[in-house]
Amino acid sequence: MNITDANKIFRKSIIKGFFEPQLVNLDFKKSNIKHPEIPDDGLMQFEILHIFFDVETGSDYPDGDEWFIVDYLFPHDMKLPDSLKGTDYFTTIAIEDGKNFWHHRELIRFKYGKSKKLVESLEFLETKYKELHSMLKPLEKDIK
Repeated sequence: MNITDANKIFRKSIIKGFFEPQLVNLDFKKSNIKHPEIPDDGLMQFEILHIFFDVETGSDYPDGDEWFIVDYLFPHDMKLPDSLKGTDYFTTIAIEDGKNFWHHRELIRFKYGKSKKLVESLEFLETKYKELHSMLKPLEKDIK
């Protein structure tokens, strides 16, 4: 087995075995939204913002078993205020018919050498979700 396949299997295992169950314990539930680039199901705590786990990006790196990418997806083709645009917050992701959704990507490093930091990584993931959700909440009234 090559390193890319091994890292994908390991990442999916840690996501399915730890992160998803822990998020469900924090009142997240299965998302009804499909991500335009990530085939696996996502999770959401609120309808406006969804979490997807990207196991593909960086899976060919030797340390690819220590981290993965979380994609926070705002699945609406609408204009965002400039204060919410940029790499610190949201950038566009293309969908069909020339439309765009908005998303934010974060590297989640859950292992440092031999030391696992699963709980700390989960706390970071949840804190970032709450931060992004609070920024998007005023837009809920504009979603049709």
